Amino acid sequence: MREIVMDTETTGLDPNTGDRIVEIGGVELWNHLPTGKTYHQYINPQRDMPQEAFDVHGLSIDFLRDKPVFAKIAQQFLDFVGDAKLVIHNAAFDMKFLNAELGWLDMPKLPYSQAIDTLDIARRKFPGAQNSLDALCRRFGFTTERELHGALLDSEILAEVYLELIGGRQPDFALGVVGGTDSEQTNTGSGWTVPPRPKTLPPRITEAEKDNHDAFIKTLGPDAKWLN
Repeated sequence: MREIVMDTETTGLDPNTGDRIVEIGGVELWNHLPTGKTYHQYINPQRDMPQEAFDVHGLSIDFLRDKPVFAKIAQQFLDFVGDAKLVIHNAAFDMKFLNAELGWLDMPKLPYSQAIDTLDIARRKFPGAQNSLDALCRRFGFTTERELHGALLDSEILAEVYLELIGGRQPDFALGVVGGTDSEQTNTGSGWTVPPRPKTLPPRITEAEKDNHDAFIKTLGPDAKWLN
């Protein structure tokens, strides 16, 4: 199962009023394990940078002026994402911006069903609690040590938080390693099952204990489920 944990930085809150994406970051997971493959791109928004946005991510127009516009990186981004699930904190915000940018280019938009919203997961798991990314880091004991937001950094942090939200690393106990042999990769994911032991373990109860158990079952009557 391939997932992309991702984040964007923007010039503001609403693409319908002219705000644009200025940075995209993504971290690839395979069966809930980071593969080491990432995506990172700064983008020239072709507009000014409001002070409020600069205070969040520290990306100035002077820094972004020589970066590619979204049209130049759109296909590369879509190729990286493919049909993987997109793990995003407050997915509605990032999906709104991504689909606005893609729509302006008449390119296929990302279906909202492709997104997994970690904010929604956190709200259901911790109702009434603070569920910002920073708050979740504190809850799970992660130290972020950041002064400004960054799309790739936040994606890496969110990947750790996401794994905690769904029950820790490898919640399905698929212990194969990405990049292993075909047989090892076959034993990963939702279809993975415990292989048979090459040698059966010896019984851990004595004959006397078995006799005592059988005698107890007989006292439960003819309809006892244990008789089946």
